[in-house]
Amino acid sequence: MGNVVNLKIYDPNKFHSLLTVNKNEVMRYGGMMTSRSLVSPDESDEAKAEVIKLIDECMAEAMPVLTYKVCYRRVRVDWEDNVPVLPFDHFGSLNLANNLKGCNEAVMFGATIGVGIDRLITKYNHLSPSKALIMQALGAERVEALCDLFNDEIKEEAAGSGLSCKPRFSPGYGDLPLAVQKEFVAILDCAHLIGINLNESMLMSPSKSVTAIIGLYGSI
Repeated sequence: MGNVVNLKIYDPNKFHSLLTVNKNEVMRYGGMMTSRSLVSPDESDEAKAEVIKLIDECMAEAMPVLTYKVCYRRVRVDWEDNVPVLPFDHFGSLNLANNLKGCNEAVMFGATIGVGIDRLITKYNHLSPSKALIMQALGAERVEALCDLFNDEIKEEAAGSGLSCKPRFSPGYGDLPLAVQKEFVAILDCAHLIGINLNESMLMSPSKSVTAIIGLYGSI
């Protein structure tokens, strides 16, 4: 704990979840699925095959340019009048307070798959809107896979100390304002360590990036 910010750079060849894309999730992020079925129940097998082919083409172009990086910091969670005291101002977020209930520690992190996917999205916005949509969805699936992998590692590490993890919670979710993003990026030194920057609207660049906090609870 303290002010130490750690950096992880993942080699996708060493992690099955980074090497293997969940195509159903790509279709879900792209708005092509409801539950586990394609949106249109009348869509032919030929049309479905065409969607899969498009995803495969996008994967072949995108996967080599993706990078998987996470920076993180373990912090104390103190409590005053049932309100968590953290290194950032959570603007009285009740949702965050509920999420961290029972926690005395937490892990703040930033994760990104890099600028390569953004360049491909920009490229296909002009050349092929269908591929641009798939690239967006693929990027969303990839950064979530990265977050899930990191989350699993934190769970394993916490379990070694007799702790459990709350679900990760991100700025912009519930009543936690997106403005918190600025503090996350500064506290984690995201710009320097993994290349995440913010625009005036508090949106991240690279766009396929995530910041979040994972509460740790249990006997210490």
